[in-house]
Amino acid sequence: MGQTLVEKIISEHSGKAVHAGELVISNVDVAAVQDGTGPLAVQEFEKLGINKLKNPERSILFIDHASPSPRKELSNTHIVLRDFAKEYGAVLSDVGAGVCHQRLVETFVNPGEVLVGADSHTCTSGALGAFATGMGSTDIAVAMALGKTWLKVPATYKVVVNGTFRKDVCAKDLMLYFIGMIGADGATYKALEFCGDTIENMAMSERFTLANMAVEAGAKCGLFIADSKTKEFLKERGREDKFRQILPDKDAYYERVIEINAEDVPQTVSCPHTVDNTKPVEELSDVKVNQVYVGTCTNGRIEDLRIVADILKGKKIYADLRMLISPASKDIFKQALQEGLIDIFVDANATILAPGCGPCVGVHAGTLGDGEVCLATQNRNFQGRMGNTNGFIYLASPYVAAYTALRGYICGK
Repeated sequence: MGQTLVEKIISEHSGKAVHAGELVISNVDVAAVQDGTGPLAVQEFEKLGINKLKNPERSILFIDHASPSPRKELSNTHIVLRDFAKEYGAVLSDVGAGVCHQRLVETFVNPGEVLVGADSHTCTSGALGAFATGMGSTDIAVAMALGKTWLKVPATYKVVVNGTFRKDVCAKDLMLYFIGMIGADGATYKALEFCGDTIENMAMSERFTLANMAVEAGAKCGLFIADSKTKEFLKERGREDKFRQILPDKDAYYERVIEINAEDVPQTVSCPHTVDNTKPVEELSDVKVNQVYVGTCTNGRIEDLRIVADILKGKKIYADLRMLISPASKDIFKQALQEGLIDIFVDANATILAPGCGPCVGVHAGTLGDGEVCLATQNRNFQGRMGNTNGFIYLASPYVAAYTALRGYICGK
């Protein structure tokens, strides 16, 4: 029997041919933690009694969730990570560098590799053709120490998308539509393998969006075949020599094949308090919004900021609304400055936040008030996600976010 993409990558890293359902010990190329999960990983690493990291140059500690820190307690956890990085030679991505998942694809992960991270959205790097998945802090501590991890090889759902999106519809709409279709647990512990001409024509930024939200359908990972666009992205980041293409076998077994016509995908919004509670945008025009947030590891890339800037240019956001914008990394922030996007945002009365997770996790910056509504480009809208269990979060694309910011209610044009 042939192998799927995830089976091939894990086979390479476990030293034998494997198929879905098998338990394996796999070599790990990159291991990562962030400031919410990192301190526990450090604690567990120290319990192991091992005095060095297996691959210190590929063990990455990110300070991005509370960046910069809003409280002394969080500042102290940052000290733990900084001290650990100095002592063991790990890589530290400090305040202002950006969200871990964006930094990982920009700098650290390559096609065909295995990345494990103590964050559920580690699956973002699957867009590069890597097996990337989230695990607990203890698992990552072991991976950092030994350069290995254990896991069950996931079965694969093949997601085939063909056709052309309607105007102002993009990958974010597709992923929300897909999650609404199969449910938030519809792909639990599965690998999602994206293909079809729509996927092939997508920019890397949109592929990152799809891979990022694979976990919101319960998936273990979301993967793409590395192609010429992947190679160009790596070349831009100085890693063209790391490009390689792994193809699934034609006779690979897929547990399920899901076909989607891109023309059928509407502008889609996830309503409180679950990601699979989706509706077409036109059904939500009676929802008034207090805050619009553009950014995060889902839609904080330069392409997303360009979409928003194009819609906001020469206009002002709705008078009774706050708009927060956070580039996903320092490099994106610099590019937005060079292209004049930041000027457009400031002139429209939006507020610019430092690169990082910002309001998405509710730790600081943009916490909602009681009864307030936020329309965000992030990936998760669980109750209390943005720091207040009495707040309401709607998820949408950069197009919907920009139009909503201008009008004060949810809309797509």
